[in-house]
Amino acid sequence: MKKIVILMGGISNEREISLISGAAVEAALKASGYEVFVLDPKDFPSLAELLMKIKELGADLVFNALHGGAGEDGRIQAALELEDIPYTGSDSKASALAMDKYVSKLIALAEGIPCAKHILFRGNLIEDYKDTQDFAEFSQKLGMPIIVKPNVSGSSVGISIVHDLSELGSAVELALAHCPEILLEEYIAGSEITVSILGGKSLPVVEIRPKSGWYDYLNKYSSGNTEYLAPAPLEESVSKMAQVYAERIFRALGCSVYARVDFRVRDGKCYFLEVNTLPGMTKLSLTPMAAAAAGMSFPELLKTIINISIEDSLKEEL
Repeated sequence: MKKIVILMGGISNEREISLISGAAVEAALKASGYEVFVLDPKDFPSLAELLMKIKELGADLVFNALHGGAGEDGRIQAALELEDIPYTGSDSKASALAMDKYVSKLIALAEGIPCAKHILFRGNLIEDYKDTQDFAEFSQKLGMPIIVKPNVSGSSVGISIVHDLSELGSAVELALAHCPEILLEEYIAGSEITVSILGGKSLPVVEIRPKSGWYDYLNKYSSGNTEYLAPAPLEESVSKMAQVYAERIFRALGCSVYARVDFRVRDGKCYFLEVNTLPGMTKLSLTPMAAAAAGMSFPELLKTIINISIEDSLKEEL
């Protein structure tokens, strides 16, 4: 019997989703016979005390079910590495690179993977743009509408679609409330798809179809608001290309064990959006859907993640 510590909750703006993911992982692992302990970093005054508790429990592995912020950007991964504590998912370097949407796009472009046109803002540089002619430069480069998003956030938190340049300032302020760096991004009209990677190999492509609006936080986490098609009803060549791109960026960022790569598809061409190194594990989460489309149950998915993570940690010790 393996002893697993699940990290869930945390202090990021994705805390509530992490709690749901963690609870699902906890129930499945207990049903599969694992000895499970649940820890919430928010309950500990310091990271050092959290690490001390993990070591005190004598866990074989930490299952990281945190989302966003310090749980996903490489900080908790680096701390676990310093203490030689095995954990699920990508290492600290890959996590930090993937969390930064701008940097991951630069790497994707260097790998020959198409990306939406984009502009990075550090701090509230929008204040330097005083008139509509300045704003018009954004639409000339990116077209309309424009996607405004925090550079290092997830779960569609702080994202806006700007249909008129008069809305740009308020959208920027909303994104800045979540991150000091933001992206203005070309809107790719078309379908939204995602490719989950497990052990370096792609699972079936999933298409995401919100019943109204776009795939925002509400549609993402409200049952019945979005239709998911797994496998996605795409031309085989498009699905294959999405999987090739997903595996390529997974390797280029140095990711390991599992991840999820999001794309938009327009006129048969896949445009890279971002990599999620800790995909959700809720009943509406996309990686469990992709695994199910490949004939893998949720407990089997978790067991595979655990086994790959333990194997990788043993290789690093050699």
